[in-house]
Amino acid sequence: MTRTLLIVWHSRTGAARQMARAAADAAAREAGVTVRLVPAAEANAADLLAADGYLFCAPENLASLSGEMKAFFDRAYYPALDRLQGRPYALMVAAGSDGHGVVRQVARIATGWRLRAVAEPLVVHTHAQTPETIQAEKTVPPADLQRCADLGQALAAGLALGVF
Repeated sequence: MTRTLLIVWHSRTGAARQMARAAADAAAREAGVTVRLVPAAEANAADLLAADGYLFCAPENLASLSGEMKAFFDRAYYPALDRLQGRPYALMVAAGSDGHGVVRQVARIATGWRLRAVAEPLVVHTHAQTPETIQAEKTVPPADLQRCADLGQALAAGLALGVF
């Protein structure tokens, strides 16, 4: 039986996009798993309901989840409520220096949906601290992209094996 991993992402400066792509590419190599990589602006409750597990990837903006990712959660929250219980999820965050605001925010949303965290949140620090570096296009270092790939592969393997 083929299982589906849905990766919903948002990025303004490229870091979260690169992270989501690394995870998706690695997950897609796992037999028995279909990977759907969907931008947050296009994702909806039907996408969530059609998937067996989730990887959410977004930047932290002003200590909170990025607006477009928050809008996805807002659009999908009530239509998916009471319909996702127990499904596995993981989170990746692109952050200048912290990331904990997004981790807490997504954990609360996942608790409402009764999702099951199956990995520790992965936070990649870009170290952007000035207006110029915060707004600049990012390049995620290979070691961090490998951590994202490892998480994507682990989620896909868990789905394929029926562990999650």
